[in-house]
Amino acid sequence: MKTDDLISMLAGGIAPVDRGLLAKRFSLAVVMAALGSLLMTLAVFGARPDLAIITRTPLFWAKVALPLCLAIGSLWMVTRLARPGMSAGSGRWVVSAGVLVVWLAGLYALLQAEPDTRVAMIFGKTWRTCAFNITLLAIPGFISIFWALRGMAPTRLRLAGACGGLLAGSLATIAYCLHCPEMEIPFWGVWYLLGLLLSTAIGALLGPRVLRW
Repeated sequence: MKTDDLISMLAGGIAPVDRGLLAKRFSLAVVMAALGSLLMTLAVFGARPDLAIITRTPLFWAKVALPLCLAIGSLWMVTRLARPGMSAGSGRWVVSAGVLVVWLAGLYALLQAEPDTRVAMIFGKTWRTCAFNITLLAIPGFISIFWALRGMAPTRLRLAGACGGLLAGSLATIAYCLHCPEMEIPFWGVWYLLGLLLSTAIGALLGPRVLRW
């Protein structure tokens, strides 16, 4: 067999690469994660009874803006890390900006409040369960986002897992906002972020085990 014939035979079975595969997988993963967390929120906790009223206030959308910002940043990072040899990119600055803004806003709110109300602003009524509820609601996100990652070729497995966990936690937090009664910014800056940190840590632990290829 001639060399040219061998090359033609080997090349004949190669299918073209779908350049939109990454976008398709992660679009589906994010939709499934968001939908799964939403359904879990409604089934396990239920929506807050005054949701129709509270959604008309800017403060509610400020509460949603925190996890939304982190979801955008973590999605940016995880889609980069899904490809071999890639860094996390600029998404970390989006995440950092979201955290910094809520901390600064929380500090301002505490400074403006009466001293004897500050502890209540931080702890609220649900501080014992908030972070764990967010972690629970992130389960659909872990399943779908790690499915998307496994279909690609990440090489920085721990970092990719951490970013996937942060994305799952962020989408879960957005859904949890429909139930959570807490409306004080210092509360979000502590307990929402603790829930997101737990999801990120779990993702970092799962990454090397689940994403190995």
